[in-house]
Amino acid sequence: MHHLGMTTLVLLPGLACDGEVWEGVLGALRGAGAVGTAGAAGAAASGLRCVVSDVHFRAPSLPAMASLLLESHAGPLVLAGHSMGGMVALEALRQAPDRIGAAALLGSTARPDTPELVRLRTEACALFEQGRAEEVLRANVAFAFDPANLGEGAPDPGLVARYFALVLRAGAAQLVAQNRAVMARADQRPHLGAVRCPLLVACGRADLLTPPECSEEIAAAVPGAELHLLDGCGHMLTLEQPAAVAALLAGWLRNLRLS
Repeated sequence: MHHLGMTTLVLLPGLACDGEVWEGVLGALRGAGAVGTAGAAGAAASGLRCVVSDVHFRAPSLPAMASLLLESHAGPLVLAGHSMGGMVALEALRQAPDRIGAAALLGSTARPDTPELVRLRTEACALFEQGRAEEVLRANVAFAFDPANLGEGAPDPGLVARYFALVLRAGAAQLVAQNRAVMARADQRPHLGAVRCPLLVACGRADLLTPPECSEEIAAAVPGAELHLLDGCGHMLTLEQPAAVAALLAGWLRNLRLS
């Protein structure tokens, strides 16, 4: 890719998350001029055109989500996916490597679910169907955030409540469908060596859901990949440290424009 002038940056949220999970990052990217303001005129005047995807709410499997993503946006794409969004980005790279000019994977993994994870997700789906989603979230919240962002001394006391509201508004049917899609995903590790576009891989140092070793594994397998481990965040790094994530993405995007 020689320039990003006609390229669309697509932000891919994680499981059961909508555009709110990217709001802080997107606001900082716009403030830095890395992406355009809302609307075609703003995009043309300043920065890269940027959209937030919702394909994970509109397709039943990761391959179908990636296919719908590719159908929904014309021209070359730069993908930035958090968690499940990174899984969708990897599948899009596998399906249409010529369409993807660059990709950023944040708190994600190329591995399939282990049998233990499949069991845990299956049990969670049964609870979702019983209307017990908040109970599941509360039991697992410590896995999603850096310990410093939990409890009374947290720098943003409302962060966890916003996270609960964000996931719960997806609804039980989507929580079940998206977990089933993740459980059924293929192992992407055999395809990593074929990735030739610029790849940014980032992970919170305290991520317990997709630990840093998952990001390190991706970066080691993709020629020229860039790896960053971020302090002060766990799995939900775009919510926990949006300014740091935005600064990382903005610098990476600037370098892409110069290539």
